[in-house]
Amino acid sequence: MDTFDAIYQRRSVKQYDPNHVMPEADLRKILEAAMQAPTSFNIQHWRFVVVKDKALRAEIRAAGNDQAQITDASILIVMTADVLAWKKDPARYWRDAPADVAKLLVDWMGPFHEGREWLQRDEAMRSIGMAMQTIMLAAKAVGYDSCPMIGFDLDKVGELIRLPKDHVIGPMIAIGKATKPAWPKPGQLQFEEVVIQDRFTSA
Repeated sequence: MDTFDAIYQRRSVKQYDPNHVMPEADLRKILEAAMQAPTSFNIQHWRFVVVKDKALRAEIRAAGNDQAQITDASILIVMTADVLAWKKDPARYWRDAPADVAKLLVDWMGPFHEGREWLQRDEAMRSIGMAMQTIMLAAKAVGYDSCPMIGFDLDKVGELIRLPKDHVIGPMIAIGKATKPAWPKPGQLQFEEVVIQDRFTSA
């Protein structure tokens, strides 16, 4: 599928065929595409928790305002990130780079993150967001629909997936075969309201 077609056709679908099983090859293709998403310092700190266990999916649904797509979609992915990835053997993120470039970036990684917990979390969430969009566009390109979700108890879902203490949890994504199309787009802002030329007219 053309990239622009995937962008314009991607919608947040709520109803899925609960009997559809996604082939492992499709899932891997989608997740490997997500691993191409950019991260600061190439930390690659996203961790994609693919939930297939039906009992666990039911528990997550109970913590997710009974959203049907949590259990009915072919795949549920809980987006998480390791906020301390920047200091866990950081040289591995630059092992294939020229030695001088690798040294520069690895040596800079510590001072950039150290003592700035807010930045560590912000970077993790930014990376989750970029990987999420990549997942949804890749899913569309492969022939699936998806739905990003934030309406769930973060602490409870974190407990259910045994989220490590040095990780953060972001939204979830349901991916599968739609049984009902998404609503028509409810209202798109005008281009001129969204795109600012050079600077805002007033603070």
